[in-house]
Amino acid sequence: MSHHLDSPIARQDIRLDITDLYVFRGQTGTVFVINVCHSIFGPIPVPGYHPEGMYEFKVDANYDAIEEITYRFTFDDRDMNGNQRFVVRCITGKDAVDPHAPGIVVAEGTTGKATVTPAGLRVWADKAGDPFWIEPDVLHAVGHAFQDGTTVNLSGWDPARAKNLFAGHTVYSIVLEVPDQELFALTGGNHRVGIWALSTLATDAGGWRSINRIGLPMIHPLFTQYNEDLGNRLNAGCPLDDFATYGETVIKAIAGAVAANGTAEDPRGYAEKVAHRFFPNMLPYEIGTQAVFGLANWNGRSLTDNAPDVMFSLAANTPIHLGIGKESVTSKPSNTFPYVPAMLARTAAV
Repeated sequence: MSHHLDSPIARQDIRLDITDLYVFRGQTGTVFVINVCHSIFGPIPVPGYHPEGMYEFKVDANYDAIEEITYRFTFDDRDMNGNQRFVVRCITGKDAVDPHAPGIVVAEGTTGKATVTPAGLRVWADKAGDPFWIEPDVLHAVGHAFQDGTTVNLSGWDPARAKNLFAGHTVYSIVLEVPDQELFALTGGNHRVGIWALSTLATDAGGWRSINRIGLPMIHPLFTQYNEDLGNRLNAGCPLDDFATYGETVIKAIAGAVAANGTAEDPRGYAEKVAHRFFPNMLPYEIGTQAVFGLANWNGRSLTDNAPDVMFSLAANTPIHLGIGKESVTSKPSNTFPYVPAMLARTAAV
């Protein structure tokens, strides 16, 4: 799993659990997608989006690991038909880091309906199929290797029987497409940006509590499957502090697995280089280009990129293959807006 059910805090209310972040070239501009509220959780008391939460796309325009642009989504309660009204705000400059900054309202709409603004922003939010895939036996073997400092033990696993844990499952997506000219205006013309997403929950004291933070995929499956306290802590904080706060923990985990695999003469040296790629935890992207999340290059992430194979193999310094790929996804993404796998029209009870 990428970020599905990744920590005790995130599991307290599945509506705030971000499963994945995608950034890619769309039909009219840059597309930002997060998925939340995953059906693998089981029966969901109240599905959809949390009316006391915020969902934010963060954009670092100059690679200082501090956001200069925030696109913030807030949602009303569900109506009798299960729909939720939403507001999208854009906060820029020094205010982009402030959860209390009002920003400028750039879009309003209702879940299940595409919203297009005069400026060309396109927004969609509703239930969708999950485009992500993972093989559970490989997932758990990788988690043990990096927790215990061992090889990735797949001795009893038959690749011919590999299965997608998430086949047939659903999420609630938030999709935002920003025209290039608008995004360039906000980035000061910079093409190369760093992106992450954040979900927060309002506190009784009037503040905001960080629930889930995601930049690169697969960080949690690598390092927190069997260390849930680390999972909680990785979801807090900000990218600027990542290496200082978590770098040594990640270096030790990578070095232990690489040493056990015998794939580097200097396991710690290798681990340090990988940790510097992982932190600050942002997804790099060059505006206006096709996304690819591969071993040689990270440039956004499309809905069909094989992130598990890439991240597992890079961290272990040895090829790790799930035995499945995008063909195992039961609901396929689209090349047209809103891009995420479509669902049949839902009823008010869903």
